[in-house]
Amino acid sequence: MADLATFRADFPEFSATPDPRVTFWLTLSAKMLNAERWADLLDHGMELFTAHHLAIDNANQRAAAGGGAVGQSSGPVASKTVDKVSVSYDTGAATLEGAGHWNLSSYGTQFYALLRMMGTGGYQL
Repeated sequence: MADLATFRADFPEFSATPDPRVTFWLTLSAKMLNAERWADLLDHGMELFTAHHLAIDNANQRAAAGGGAVGQSSGPVASKTVDKVSVSYDTGAATLEGAGHWNLSSYGTQFYALLRMMGTGGYQL
């Protein structure tokens, strides 16, 4: 089962995230993911679940530090204009239909793609 040391090795971009926050999400992922369904991909699923939630947590931390509104969610930015420069993105290419909040981070879209492969329907005995 994924642990703090493994997560840190696999996702070094979260090296500055405090251990208790990482451990919280790893523990929750262990409770949320069915080990039988995920089989050999359980650790990877737990880590993607954790990374997704940490990415959102980090955005909330930045908002709080800057005096912004904490906890507000927004989808992918489709276009942005600064002065005479404009850029737009095909957000449909980077989001998965029906994925909801999992589309708010690249980790979430990876997790959701795996989740669909693992199946969420009932078992047949």
